[in-house]
Amino acid sequence: MGVVDHPERDQSWDSAARSETEIQRLDRNWASILQELRVVQTGVQLLTGFLLTLPFQQRFDVLSMPMRAVYLATVGCSVGATVLLVAPVGMHRLLFRRHRLQSLVSAAHRFAYAGLLLLGLALTGVTVIIFGAVAGLGAGVIAGGCAFVALVGFWVLLPVWVRDEAPPAQ
Repeated sequence: MGVVDHPERDQSWDSAARSETEIQRLDRNWASILQELRVVQTGVQLLTGFLLTLPFQQRFDVLSMPMRAVYLATVGCSVGATVLLVAPVGMHRLLFRRHRLQSLVSAAHRFAYAGLLLLGLALTGVTVIIFGAVAGLGAGVIAGGCAFVALVGFWVLLPVWVRDEAPPAQ
C-alpha cells in the first residue's frame, strides 16, 4: 500500500517552523491521530453495542419495515465506523518495527476520515430511529435531518472554512 496523501507538502513548513525532521513529524502526526481516535472510539463502540441490543428489546417488533431498514443501515454504518476507527491500531501491530510509519500515518488518516463519515451517518440514523419511535416518523425524519445538517456543518463545512482561510502571518 502506497502513501495515500501528500505529507511532503508540509515538510518544508514543519522543518522551518518546528525544526523537526520527517521522522519527528511522522511521530507527532501518529500521536495526534491516536489521540483523535481515542476520543471517538469509545463513543462509536458504545453506539454500536447499543444498536446491537435493540432487536432483543420488546418494542423492536413495533418498528415498521422502513424503520427497520433505517436500523439496519445504521448498524452497518456503526459497525463500519468501528472497524475503520480501530483499524489503525491493528495496522500498527502488523507494521510494528517495520519502518513503515509514513504508510501507517497516511492510511490511519484516511481510515479516520472514512470512519468519521460512517459515524456521522450512524448518528443520523440513530436519531431518526429514536425520534421516530418516541414521536413518530415525521419527527424522526426532521430530527435526523437536523442531526445531519449539524454534523455536516461542524465536521465538514466549518473545518473547510477554517482550512481555506489565509494562514496567520509568521
